Amino acid sequence: MTLEIRPYDRERDADGLYESKVAFERGLGENTGGDGKAAAYEGKLTDAYRERWLDWVDRCVGDDPRCVTVAVDSRTESVVGYVFVLPERLAMIWDAAVLNELYVAPDHRGTGVADDLMDAAVALAADQDLPLDRLVLDVDPANDRAKGFYDRHGFESWGEMVARPLGGDG
Repeated sequence: MTLEIRPYDRERDADGLYESKVAFERGLGENTGGDGKAAAYEGKLTDAYRERWLDWVDRCVGDDPRCVTVAVDSRTESVVGYVFVLPERLAMIWDAAVLNELYVAPDHRGTGVADDLMDAAVALAADQDLPLDRLVLDVDPANDRAKGFYDRHGFESWGEMVARPLGGDG
């Protein structure tokens, strides 16, 4: 099997990218947060969300075509993984480059494709002109596999993200 690591192209990759996005979201919900988190993540995966998310991807890619890099099985032309780094103008929220999502299909884990995608993310991040010379991401502390991967790539704890629901009394 030969994999191609390349910038996302909506014409060729939209369906496969979104299928990977759905698997990413379901994995977050099922593996790291119990039934409530799984239901919340599953509940957002509507047709309307698909279109909004792909349009947002297009806007980000419009800023920098490298923001979304896909790993494609050259034999089947199927997307087997992706990395999504926010474009520089959106990364200012953290004052650092932001790795938004990295996903590799289970059948391709352990093959080095995640390392190739991380290399693409780091290269893009290094080209961004931001106040802090860092690449940041949010990883669930219960996701030992992801934590091990990020540790291997030199990431270290840098604060803790907290969240609250919007609406109601929170």
